Amino acid sequence: MNLILLAVPFFFLLIIAELITDRVRGVSTYRLADSLNSLSAGVLSQASGLLSKAIAVLGYAFAYEHLHLTVLPDEPWVWVLAFFAYDLCYYWSHRIGHERNVFWASHVVHHQSEDYNLSTALRQTSTGFLLSWIFYLPMALAGIPPVVFVTVGAFNLLYQYWVHTRHIPKLGWFEWFFITPSNHRVHHAQNPIYMDRNYGGVFILWDRLFGTFQEELDEHPVVFGVSVPLRSWNPLWANVQFYVQLWRDARRAESWWDKLRIWFMPTGWRPADVAARYPIEKPDLAAFRKFDVPLSRGQKLYAGLQFASYVAGTSWLLAMAAQQGLGVLAGAWLWVAFGLYCIGTWLENRPFARSLEVLRLGLNLPALFWAQQVGLIGGGSLSWALLAAWSLGSLIWLCWPRGEQTQVA
Repeated sequence: MNLILLAVPFFFLLIIAELITDRVRGVSTYRLADSLNSLSAGVLSQASGLLSKAIAVLGYAFAYEHLHLTVLPDEPWVWVLAFFAYDLCYYWSHRIGHERNVFWASHVVHHQSEDYNLSTALRQTSTGFLLSWIFYLPMALAGIPPVVFVTVGAFNLLYQYWVHTRHIPKLGWFEWFFITPSNHRVHHAQNPIYMDRNYGGVFILWDRLFGTFQEELDEHPVVFGVSVPLRSWNPLWANVQFYVQLWRDARRAESWWDKLRIWFMPTGWRPADVAARYPIEKPDLAAFRKFDVPLSRGQKLYAGLQFASYVAGTSWLLAMAAQQGLGVLAGAWLWVAFGLYCIGTWLENRPFARSLEVLRLGLNLPALFWAQQVGLIGGGSLSWALLAAWSLGSLIWLCWPRGEQTQVA
């Protein structure tokens, strides 16, 4: 059972509730482009997981089968133990994800949003499978069965959703034991006093124990985001941006030792010769301005509707994935990734965005034909009629002559 897939409707219902709360309180914690970018990263992460999660699960299962020191029974106390053990492993995975370059390259995606709301919670990496699984191997050695590992991991992730909000204040005694919206806001800050703090997933106890806890302070309002801004709405670039920076620095470095060690040095470390020749500018926090691209209401509405079609398509893909081979899943991933790239380009108002949209819409029918041929979607004329109508309506909107659109923030 895919608990994350089952939770998707509740995720969006809670986002709607938060938007209503924004309106009632007269505040604005959402911007459409930022939220769509976060959600696009989440959709891409789920689609990528169909190709990559097997690495972590199979790696864990192999370690459990061949390296376990004991076999724990299927008893309630084992599940409780596993829940605490998973969060402790998560703490160290998360902490190293902030403290070492190659791990930060994967995790940075989750921190790139300069807003903080429930859509930020869904902003997940597509490359975490590469290394993060190694932190959970102690659970396999301890004899925690794979099904228990996977289930408590899903519950850990689900818990973390609700703490991504600015509407819930400090929660008294609860702050001492659990991750809360207040102490997780600290974790998403780029203020120097807050950076690299509060790593727990469910329990704040680990941070208090290992010296990484920081309380949210009224005199230091949180500024969200990363110190080197992404400045893009492209979810593909969001996932590779820091890897590209590391690769460029490694290639430019004169010392072979620097070329190798840069990947595992503390986050932000760069070879001295490279840093001198290619400095990276960090914005002044006192004059910080969020990245934004002016768009008309029509452009925003179009982007939102097109994105909704990819949410529906990816949800269907997740539901059907168990019956499909790796080749089919890879083809479906390409459809998702290209579509989300096009939407990001549209949100950035690129000169070629409209032409790219025409191409994307034109590829919809061949994509449907392929999906039916491989059994991803059932045959019949209804799917063709619906997709043809959707694509045609979108093309008419794109090509319809209109006056110059008023640009709004």
